[in-house]
Amino acid sequence: MDVTLLGTGAPQGLPRPGCPCAACATAVGDGARAATALLVDGVLLIDLTPGPAFAAARAGRSLAGVRQVLLSHPHDGPAMEVPAGLPQPGRVADGRELALLDGHRVRAVAVDIPGTGYEITGADGERLLYLPPGAAPAGLAGGGDRDRGGAVPYDLVLLDVLERPDALARLRAGGLVDAATDVVAVHVDHGVPPGPELHRRLAAAGARAVADGSSLVVGEYHAVPDLPRRTLVLGGARSGKSVEAERRLEAFPDVVYVATGGTRDGDEDWAQRVSLHRERRPGSWRTVETCDLVPLLEAARPGKEAARPGREAGRPSEVGGPGRVAASQGDIGGPGADAAEGVATAGAGADRAADASPLLIDCLALWLTHVMDEVGAWDEETWAAGGRQALRERTDALVAAVRATSRPVVAVSNEVGSGVVPATPAGRRFRDELGRLNAAFAAECEQVLLVVAGQALALRG
Repeated sequence: MDVTLLGTGAPQGLPRPGCPCAACATAVGDGARAATALLVDGVLLIDLTPGPAFAAARAGRSLAGVRQVLLSHPHDGPAMEVPAGLPQPGRVADGRELALLDGHRVRAVAVDIPGTGYEITGADGERLLYLPPGAAPAGLAGGGDRDRGGAVPYDLVLLDVLERPDALARLRAGGLVDAATDVVAVHVDHGVPPGPELHRRLAAAGARAVADGSSLVVGEYHAVPDLPRRTLVLGGARSGKSVEAERRLEAFPDVVYVATGGTRDGDEDWAQRVSLHRERRPGSWRTVETCDLVPLLEAARPGKEAARPGREAGRPSEVGGPGRVAASQGDIGGPGADAAEGVATAGAGADRAADASPLLIDCLALWLTHVMDEVGAWDEETWAAGGRQALRERTDALVAAVRATSRPVVAVSNEVGSGVVPATPAGRRFRDELGRLNAAFAAECEQVLLVVAGQALALRG
């Protein structure tokens, strides 16, 4: 089955008419995109794009053989023409199936917004799923699994990856997208700059983008960059590092969000930060509030029975003394406040310790504050008498667990070495130890990113 993308953009196209934004200003050449429309084997046209006959001709195709035109969504872009000789566009009711004379079968898939998705099966059994802009399947799609007793992955999925990464997560959770599924982003809008940043974000979701006029062979494997199993995201306070970390996992199901920040009774600012983080996270993610990271990292190791997270699931920021001083150095060399998280308890995470779901750890700076509190790192005598060695053992154990884990891990940490030198010995000690931890953790990661002003710079991978 051959699919030609006459357009790959949002309904209004890219650049949007009259839009002065930077993404629209740079959407030229292959970065310019007409409204998404699909031509399947020259006989089935799904959705309309401006000048479809010319778009087909530019792609080396013709609309002369089209026998069916289907629409997937209420159109809110520029007026669309129906070229002379084409059938009038229509829709298939949700759950109904349309059989074409040439052997294609089209099944309408219910979505969670006004519109209809389409599952198309070719004469040789190849299957693709197309979803309208801003849509996710309402429940599990996948009519192709009905006769086989289980979910059968699609060969090709075309959807709005950037606007609805959760749709891709749902399909993965249902077994309808696997590593061999070609996931192609369509309905591309101006929310992400075209070019390298667009492709970087899609690659993190296991997807890709193609230019208008591209033809795809359904069932033909197209590799995307290997998804790193371990990623460290560094950045200063309010740099956008947590957003970047969350973005890297929002297209995947069953993510476990590990919040090391705890709660702070009576701290309204902290509570507001926690609330903002919760609202931003997908509702399907599970949250575990703990600083006992090693058992979670070990959970997926073959033959390894993870221990239950225990006493370390405390509230590191509520410990009195110098630990609080170091934790407050967010803008001058301590952990940044944008790691604030946590809605569950360590016990809730313990019940999940044996699964291999992806982990998002936010953040290492607050984990280190907690550990330094526990080993007495803020007292000079305790530090010299064994606190330094105890901290080394704890950080070494964490790094070893990262090295050995088979779970996908994205960790967030503060980059504190480029700011003002902290005024207190406790602050300087924390800065130095966090720098050492970041370096050791990064050495075990396939990918390391530095986020500056919301822009992710790849340091490795």
